[in-house]
Amino acid sequence: MSATTLAPRTSSAKAPRGGGHEKRANLGIYFVALLLVTVIVAPIAYIIIGGFRSNAEITQDPAGLPTDWRIENYSNVLGSTTFWREVANSTIAAAVTTILVVVLGVMAAYVLARYSFKGKGVLYSVFAAGLMFPMTVAITPLYILVRSLGLMNSLAGVIVPQVAFQLSITIIILVPFLRSLPRELEEAASMDGCSRLGFFWRMVIPLSKPGVITVGILAFIASWNSYMLPLFILNKEESYTLPLGVQAFASQYSVDTAKVLAFTSLSMIPALVFFSLFERRIVGGLTGAVKG
Repeated sequence: MSATTLAPRTSSAKAPRGGGHEKRANLGIYFVALLLVTVIVAPIAYIIIGGFRSNAEITQDPAGLPTDWRIENYSNVLGSTTFWREVANSTIAAAVTTILVVVLGVMAAYVLARYSFKGKGVLYSVFAAGLMFPMTVAITPLYILVRSLGLMNSLAGVIVPQVAFQLSITIIILVPFLRSLPRELEEAASMDGCSRLGFFWRMVIPLSKPGVITVGILAFIASWNSYMLPLFILNKEESYTLPLGVQAFASQYSVDTAKVLAFTSLSMIPALVFFSLFERRIVGGLTGAVKG
């Protein structure tokens, strides 16, 4: 017999190891994710369900479920003209802010992304530095400026500062989108007789739609949830936005906890629905900005 026939046979294929460890790791990740979702969703669910309870039930068992689901708390809020006036004020402020932020942000980002000029880097750094200064830091100078412009107790006094503070994040997101557009595309459009303005409207805007939608959603939600700026600017109930309306309603009906919870849940539902519908758009737009 040859030596090769006497040699012990060894299997070249080894059983995979670590499969159980990976499953345990995945289960741990899912558990942490589920825990985080529970922590986030539980307060929202408590507010919504609490609006269907009576004040006596909330006092006796704050964390319990309604024994008799009461819709009159919600119907009373929905039948109030004050609630719908505040919804209209918030909608106007958020819509106008979003439109101005998108239009001005796209134009400014296009110039920074596509053209070379003296001071371009400094200008971009100024917009980037705007991310480090929240509105709360500048609330006193903003109040003095808005008062000197005669915009107190008007939605314009809220819209203008919101647009200014939202432009920083808008430009930071849009510049990578616009910079990634091929130069050859612009040259081909120029050879076909398309002007720079025509190229901007016909080519740049459609191609950067994910980024435009992302910054628009972020601007809308930030304006809808804004509280600090309207608190300083709006002093009349006729001009209150929804966050201020929630505070005023809670102060007025402090003993009626169930109705306050109903008002609060109705005020946050539009933002939750809006964000849920466009959540993928936000993620896709931010991913594109990072890649760009």
